[in-house]
Amino acid sequence: MDQNQKTQKDIGEAPAGLGSVEAAGPTGRPSLQSSDLPKYIDHTLLKPEATADQVDTLCDEAAQHHFYSVCVNSSWVGHCARRLAGSGVHVCSVVGFPLGAMDSKAKAFEARTAIENGAAEIDMVINVGALKGKDYTSVRDDMLSVRNACKKGIVLKVIIETCLLSDEEKVLVCQMAKETGADFVKTSTGFNKSGATVADIVLMRQTVGPKMGVKASGGVRSFEDAALMIAAGATRLGTSSGVLIISGQKSTSNY
Repeated sequence: MDQNQKTQKDIGEAPAGLGSVEAAGPTGRPSLQSSDLPKYIDHTLLKPEATADQVDTLCDEAAQHHFYSVCVNSSWVGHCARRLAGSGVHVCSVVGFPLGAMDSKAKAFEARTAIENGAAEIDMVINVGALKGKDYTSVRDDMLSVRNACKKGIVLKVIIETCLLSDEEKVLVCQMAKETGADFVKTSTGFNKSGATVADIVLMRQTVGPKMGVKASGGVRSFEDAALMIAAGATRLGTSSGVLIISGQKSTSNY
């Protein structure tokens, strides 16, 4: 199968042996084994000061530990795609990051460019201000502009920035993401006041149902954090602490 060709296991369902997302809830899944965890992880480096050496280390760690993907800013996509060629590790690019306040055409252009350079997945930030202002048409159109920029087989994750939203707004934007054809909803950029919580993962899973992906990002720093998020319904984890997490250590990183 082509690396860019998504399957249901890639996006919505838990990997084999971890139960169905329909059983989501803190006690709804079998115990997570450390050997299962790498396939959930988007190994992440989004700091503006990231250097080529640091990006190379990210890629090498992802290949060594068989993480699902590396998640980087769009300027690094081509570099990562070349370094990871043949490794089985996907390249994920953020778009409109971290504010989400860019023009929709700019987001779509960034997504297309990232895909041309080798991205298999796109994590876009919604227009939070438009959502807070109840301009729901703009929010939906923004999502559609990026969805339409993603050719067949490209996974789209919609970052809703949960820490800035009410529960009602979280439900509404998750419904919009599902209606516009996104593959995942994602909690956070990791660049705002807080990140993923178990309560938000439960709410997002309940809203989108059992088949759509839910990504927990921001503040997933330990194996215990990861296990709780997955038990609550997360099917992907965005973290810069993947190596520490799978070794049972705890990170102090915000992402």
